[in-house]
Amino acid sequence: MATDVMAAPGAVTGGKIKSELMQQRVRAARWFLLPMLIALAVVAGWPLLRSIYFSFTDASLNDIGGAEWVGFSNYLRVQVLDSGAVRYRGLLVDPAWWNAVWNTLRFAVVSVSLEAVLGMLVALVLNAEFRGRGIVRAAILIPWAIPTIVSAKMWSWMLNDQFGILNDLGMRLGLLSQKVAWTATADTAMTAVLIVDIWKTTPFMALLILAGLQMVPKDIYEAAEIDGVHPVKQFFRITLPLVRPALMVAIIFRLLDALRIFDLIYVLTPNSAATKTMSVLARENLFDFDKFAYGSAMSTLLFLIIALLTILYIWLGKVRFDGGDR
Repeated sequence: MATDVMAAPGAVTGGKIKSELMQQRVRAARWFLLPMLIALAVVAGWPLLRSIYFSFTDASLNDIGGAEWVGFSNYLRVQVLDSGAVRYRGLLVDPAWWNAVWNTLRFAVVSVSLEAVLGMLVALVLNAEFRGRGIVRAAILIPWAIPTIVSAKMWSWMLNDQFGILNDLGMRLGLLSQKVAWTATADTAMTAVLIVDIWKTTPFMALLILAGLQMVPKDIYEAAEIDGVHPVKQFFRITLPLVRPALMVAIIFRLLDALRIFDLIYVLTPNSAATKTMSVLARENLFDFDKFAYGSAMSTLLFLIIALLTILYIWLGKVRFDGGDR
């Protein structure tokens, strides 16, 4: 009893020192994060606030400084004609905007879903032990390392209806009866964009999933093999649950990229209504059509849609960025 009583003050002192050390680390971390937060506020926060402000004005490129407040007119306004008929105008009733929303959501869901499946398959192959694994791991990242503009231009030539290699191979192999204008036809434009995006960003998904696979202990698989567990069951009972945190984070990163896709579609199918996304439409109104306020409203809604979908995904998927589950 006396020993316990004598040891208690030392334990309390040790706990107090540990607590003070943790507080010092937290304060140091905040100071290290401060420059990054200031940079984000200047580079991202201020332009975002300005865009939101301009969406409630009648700003134009010719006279941004003279913009006047118009409230929600860019989003929705009621117009009464001389005949007494009521017409609704604004972004919320604009068919072009909702077509862009549909195109963006369709592109994001299909591309991210296929990239997750293909990325998992590639990661499982790269996680296996074989000769030349390092070279294969480096080579698989080449499509992702190529700038999007370069890869989009490269694929635009490959998909060309007159000179493209894909049409030539299809005709030679008998897969096509005639040459197809992949990026110019409404029925195939979205498919062409999805093919290019999946080719480019699947390696990124595979890289993140591979990092999660590297954290799975090998002892678990050895015990499963001793117990005679089939490899398919090992994947669904062991691999998938343990790699789920990394997979969920990889999906959310790719979802954010897919929802704001611009450069790939702007190069491949710049004037196609079948692939025009929210970012492309917002850029057209901001600079091409000189509807700066209307384009700012589109940018604001784009930000809100991405934020809501991201929060919903994190909540429903119970995503944690520390590698655990809720």
